[in-house]
Amino acid sequence: MASTRLSPAVVHDFSPYFRVYQDGSVERLVTEEHTPASIDPHTGVTSKDISISTDVSARLYLPKLAGAEARHKLPLVVYFRGGAFCMMSSSSPTLHAHLNSLVAEANVVLVSVDYRRAPEHCIPVAYDDSWAALEWAASNLGAGAEPWLVDHVDFDRVFLAGDSAGGNIAHNLAMRAGERELPHGVKLSGMVLVDPYFWGSKPTASEEANPEMTARLDRLWPMVCPSSASGNDDPRVNPVAPSAPSLAGLACARLLVCAAEKDAMRDRARIYHEALRSSGWRGEVEMYETAGEDHGFHFSHPNGENAKLLVKRIATFLCSTSKLTMDM
Repeated sequence: MASTRLSPAVVHDFSPYFRVYQDGSVERLVTEEHTPASIDPHTGVTSKDISISTDVSARLYLPKLAGAEARHKLPLVVYFRGGAFCMMSSSSPTLHAHLNSLVAEANVVLVSVDYRRAPEHCIPVAYDDSWAALEWAASNLGAGAEPWLVDHVDFDRVFLAGDSAGGNIAHNLAMRAGERELPHGVKLSGMVLVDPYFWGSKPTASEEANPEMTARLDRLWPMVCPSSASGNDDPRVNPVAPSAPSLAGLACARLLVCAAEKDAMRDRARIYHEALRSSGWRGEVEMYETAGEDHGFHFSHPNGENAKLLVKRIATFLCSTSKLTMDM
């Protein structure tokens, strides 16, 4: 009698995006689109792809510069994409279009980090890859190897930014920067978190109002970080958990937290904002909430008025100056 070979069991089903099997294999169910780096005809922003290491790459963005403006040094934004740590890349069309708009509006140089993805590469890989990219960016102060950074960046104005899981990465890197010095003593001026992926074991009101999304998000962290002993109260995903380090150690002087009214994670952003204000952290934090919108609305409706307003709000934050500095 012919033997039959059973297929490995599914242990994590995140359809319609991917499945993880008992033998560790991953089946990605969606063919991803990629947009090449280019000169954007709408904004004049130029982009190019670079390799940082064997495992880490990035897409660089340079705004259109003309005349005397080309001689002025610009803020640097190191950006971390969302996608639940599992999806998208620095060449994803929606992300590429959004960053072209942001770079043009804010007049900044931007490094969009392409970290390795879970579930093939579980946490802390995304953090370590992103930290390597931040160190690389800081290493270009002075006689660096990347002309766009050497020629055009003011390293006294370095920002972290990210959406969803990328916001989580930005927060964790700012905490790490409070313990480790970046090359050439570069300091972080500020940070922008858009719809940041923070979670916890005790549901909030916005989570209870979104039971389907909450059920999916409850399963996300244990899948992307199976080594975690604390589950959804791991300090890396729940920065206000009892075991979390003090937010007073956040290594930036200014912070903008952006949330959407209908997002299941909205309350987590609010809690983070309030916890930071009461933590003893000596920086300035602002909260910006968009009414009537859901998680990642600026990607799904990039030409909507609210998406345009969000880009303008982030640009205003990046371009504004503050005398506040962090003594770290």
